[in-house]
Amino acid sequence: MNIIFISNKSERARKLTLTGKHITLLISAFLSVIVILALSLNFVSLRYADRIDAPVLKAVLVSPQEERHQKIQAHLQDNLNIMASKLGQMQAQLLRLDALGERLVESSGIKSQDFLFNEAPGQGGAYTDFSSEELTFGEFSHRLQELSNMLDERADKLGALDSLLRYDRLTKYVLPSEMPVETNWYSSGFGYRIDPFTGKRAFHEGVDFAAEVGTPIKAAAGGVVVYSGRHSEYGNMIEIDHGDDLVSRYAHASKRLVALGQVVLQGQKIAEVGNTGRSTGPHLHFEIRHKDKPQNPSRFLKKPS
Repeated sequence: MNIIFISNKSERARKLTLTGKHITLLISAFLSVIVILALSLNFVSLRYADRIDAPVLKAVLVSPQEERHQKIQAHLQDNLNIMASKLGQMQAQLLRLDALGERLVESSGIKSQDFLFNEAPGQGGAYTDFSSEELTFGEFSHRLQELSNMLDERADKLGALDSLLRYDRLTKYVLPSEMPVETNWYSSGFGYRIDPFTGKRAFHEGVDFAAEVGTPIKAAAGGVVVYSGRHSEYGNMIEIDHGDDLVSRYAHASKRLVALGQVVLQGQKIAEVGNTGRSTGPHLHFEIRHKDKPQNPSRFLKKPS
């Protein structure tokens, strides 16, 4: 093959003769360049495709299969983020349930070693391949949501139970059930009796506990002091409001130790036994009144019966 070159600057033409060997070498070189460029583009697409910001160039370099793989990876990552969020919520719920469970155990009096809330419950058994199946992603997500709903339901029920136990425990503290003095007998009971001053039949609105002067008088239940002063018949008297229109009265004291409006606890010393007011000797006159009507203290006090 002869190739003739003609130049405008020179009147002389040049001739290039190509043999079959030359043409083969040129074709081989051209194919080699194409192969090298293809390999280079493939390396770049695999190594740096995720760092390229140009959408057009990225579309050219990334193959459809790789693009589909990236979409699947992104979808899986999104689902993992959602499940991680749910898992975090469930962990917070479990911490709250653990704290609530420990409080319920304490309130109910159950032995704490029977419920170890900071340890996983024991599980086990022999392994078998019978009917064993792997969970799919959809099934796992469904089970996770079911467990989250169950945790919410259990938390609501345990919260309601905790409220009931708290109310029951508080009720025990506000009921005037503790003996106001250390004694096991009444010197005068509740109801009709012969009045020691008039000798006539009269209704006694409380009970009398005979005791030495200075014997501690304790609050039968917690509450607020609504009266602390001198009474013409009851002498030094204290009244404690326990709520729900329930009031306890302590009369004939030699000394009052609490003031009006003061909050007292069950068993707290509030006065000392005396012989003030309309009294024949040292004793405590104790009353329980509901809506200002006298009640039999023996219905509330633990002893004497």
